[in-house]
Amino acid sequence: MSAPATGRGGTVPAATAAVSAPGRPLSSAVVVLSTVVAVISLGVGALLAVAGAAGYAAGAWVSPEPLSPGLIGAAMVGVAPGLLTLGRAGTWEEVRSLYLPLVVVMVGLSAVTLLNAGSLRVAVGGPLFLVLFSLGWVPVVGALALASVGCLAAQYRGPAAGPSRTGPVPVPVPVPAWSRPLLAVLGSGWLGIGAGLLLLPGFWSAFVPWTVNRADAQGLGVWALSLGVGVLASLAEDDLGRSRPALRAVPAVAVACGFLLAVRASDVAWGSGGALSLLALLGGLLVTGVTGQLLLARAGREGAGRAAPGKPRGEAGPDA
Repeated sequence: MSAPATGRGGTVPAATAAVSAPGRPLSSAVVVLSTVVAVISLGVGALLAVAGAAGYAAGAWVSPEPLSPGLIGAAMVGVAPGLLTLGRAGTWEEVRSLYLPLVVVMVGLSAVTLLNAGSLRVAVGGPLFLVLFSLGWVPVVGALALASVGCLAAQYRGPAAGPSRTGPVPVPVPVPAWSRPLLAVLGSGWLGIGAGLLLLPGFWSAFVPWTVNRADAQGLGVWALSLGVGVLASLAEDDLGRSRPALRAVPAVAVACGFLLAVRASDVAWGSGGALSLLALLGGLLVTGVTGQLLLARAGREGAGRAAPGKPRGEAGPDA
């Protein structure tokens, strides 16, 4: 253990001594790309979600029902606020539990688009707006997929540790032991369903409680897979502070998707096992995000209370 730093006034508390940045410095490329994806997701996602709620399938490919493209749009809207906060982080470790799922989504959607090129609106025709939307979807998603992988590579090509700095040392806030098995089940559930829909859409689409085609099943599978990666990555971090952006994103995704399901309730076979499983998984995301943020807030209050110097009752501070 290093000796405490000393200054003009004596010993400087360890929490404010010069320390090394606790992790790999965050690449500006990751921040810029996350912001771009967030802005695009808000616009495109809102379009898909609102159209789906109104009963219109406005996706890039032909869908038998509006619920599938609407849910993809709702997930895009839900994750955008979390992506916009990545710039506040100082290290890669604080954002990777949200950025890695972003890479999964962009690469996965690009692959699904190419694999189902024959179902794209630009290939089969239809309303002019949807054809133009599909025509723009292909290059934008492909470019963002390549950029997300490139930014990830640039992040790991950078320095492994940051320069020394002066400031409070972040105190880890471990994931509570009682929640780890639940998080493992939640993450594995999303991961397994996503992998099944993506790799075996013909079989797993039968478990979706509304009508889907191959492109819908695989598109939904990409998002389910990314949610599983995010939950399991946060569990592996074992630090709620490092998972803060993901904790902001998952409850928003759950609320947005839950709202759309409520609006289009008539399209869902609620008595099926698939519907019950979906509700349980979305509820798990909501509880995970809200509980994690509450635990972080409590840890912050306790840390502030420990850091504040004690004063005798009735003694005024220097600014009184």
